Order: sequence, then structure tokens, then C-alpha cells
Amino acid sequence: MGGSSGIGEATATAFAADGAEVVITGRGRDKLDAAVARIGGKTTGYALDATSQTDIDAFFAQAGTIDHLVVSVSGSAGSGPFADLDLDQLAAGFDGKFWPQVRILKAALPHLDSQGSVTLVTAGSSRSAFPGTAGLAAINGALDAMVPPLAVELAPLRINAVSPGVVDTPWWDRVPEAQRTALFDGLVATTPVGRVGRPADIARAIHMLATNGFITGVVLDANGGTSLATGR
Repeated sequence: MGGSSGIGEATATAFAADGAEVVITGRGRDKLDAAVARIGGKTTGYALDATSQTDIDAFFAQAGTIDHLVVSVSGSAGSGPFADLDLDQLAAGFDGKFWPQVRILKAALPHLDSQGSVTLVTAGSSRSAFPGTAGLAAINGALDAMVPPLAVELAPLRINAVSPGVVDTPWWDRVPEAQRTALFDGLVATTPVGRVGRPADIARAIHMLATNGFITGVVLDANGGTSLATGR
């Protein structure tokens, strides 16, 4: 779910390259159609609002058996210094990411192949200590915390998550350019891999979790080592 840009699109591209039948979702028909054209292969687009239970139910009502579900729905609400954090905005952050991912997974269950997989896309804020991200940490941490118990409860269906670090995607377009550049330059100077992430980096991690039948209950950090203490 998702797939019209950034990590979701890169993931769809990886699966399409394998010859899989891929369905991507998003709100805007034009944006979906453009992404389908870029991805190629046996890819189709379905327009829906991931915050709408009605749209989610309608999508799965017409779906056949799903081998692998990737949920890359995201949002930006809920960030900022904690002392100034608007709690309504934090609630909006949960409404924009946590609840859509939960609703999608729950609605998908009857349609998932029992030997298949679910991969949630969360974020490294859940296990980092960057000032101004406590709200985002709560949202993504709540999703991460669900993975191990769901992997046991829903077995043999496999449940995993990928927790990306800073990845250069359109998500960052909402951040002022000077602030974004300073953050990226700082990460280049201090992280072990010496660069920010690319959507394809995360797509490869998601593809591996989905296709490796011996991995479940894992929250995989794909962050270039930003969570490590280094001397750089």
C-alpha cells in the first residue's frame, strides 16, 4: 500500500523486475498513472485514501490472494520540540500513519496467503534520540512494537518491518532547503556509510524480508549506521 513515489515506488520497481504482479495505491490518479508507467512490468494502480476505512475495505473487497503486502503509508504530523508539540497534531500523526497501517493489515488478513508476508515501513525515529522527534518516535515505535507479537499470533504468515533512517525522498520536500541540506551534510560527515539513504536501499531490504521465508518478527534497521556511536 503506497508506491507512487519514494520508498514505495522503489519497492514496487524491485518486485516488478522479478515479474510479480504489483499493485500500488495512492490518492491521486495522475500521480499513480505516472508511477505505473515508470515502474513498468505487470503493475497497476488503485486510487484510495489510506486514512479512509471505506476505501481500504473497497480495495480488499476486489483483491484476490495477496502473496506479499508492503505498507509504506507515511505522514509528517507529530514532529517538533516536545514542549511546543500540539497534541492534536500528534494525534493527527497517529491518524496519518499508525492507524492506516493497522487498518490495512487487519483488512488484508483474509486475503493474505498463509505462507506470505507483511512488511511495514516505519522509521528510525522510533529508536533514535534526535531532538524534535519524540512524537514521531511514539508513532513509529508503536508500529515496531506490534511486529514480534503479530509474527507469533499470525504465523505461518510472516510479519516484519523495515525502519529506514534518513532517505532522500519527496517526503523531505516539505522541509526548508537550507535545513534539509544541513541535515544531509551532517549525516554524510558522521555516519559510517558516509551518505544519506536512497529509496532503492530500503527497497532491497523490504524485498529481502518479503522473499526470505526464514525471517519473521524482525524490525530491520536500514539507516547507514546512524544509530551507531562513531568517531567520525
